[in-house]
Amino acid sequence: MNTLYPDIEQESPLWDAFPDAEAIAERALQIAFNKLSDQFRDGAELSILLSDDEHIRSVNQEWRGLDKPTNVLSFPAVEPHKIATAPFLGDIIIGYETVKREAMSEHKDFADHFTHLVIHGFLHLLGYDHIEDAHAEKMESLEIELLAELNIPNPYQDGSLTE
Repeated sequence: MNTLYPDIEQESPLWDAFPDAEAIAERALQIAFNKLSDQFRDGAELSILLSDDEHIRSVNQEWRGLDKPTNVLSFPAVEPHKIATAPFLGDIIIGYETVKREAMSEHKDFADHFTHLVIHGFLHLLGYDHIEDAHAEKMESLEIELLAELNIPNPYQDGSLTE
């Protein structure tokens, strides 16, 4: 059986309010892995850091030049054409307050929104993006399909975006 090894770390105590975060992230990654395992090697690893707005804002400023918090940042470890053989896929950071704020303002369940962002971040590690419309449609379609397997409604049905 093929396996993906996520290393999930909680950096911010804010995540104590959501004690199921690690289990939910692992389940979302397993669903994505089952669907996409032909794109990367068995035993691939990745890391997820459960952070807060202060930290993710500083990382966003340093790496993207945007001095504001965001919901999720992904840092692929290799170029997309090297994913199939990479032992480490990359890092994902998720900011608690932004996720919570978006879930509330978009009338979404926090766990559902968090799950979506885990999948969204994971797809970025695999080289998916949403810069061009055609790529965005492909990525969003895959997100919707993976979330449906977790009984989570289409996060784009009301036109809201995750970034």
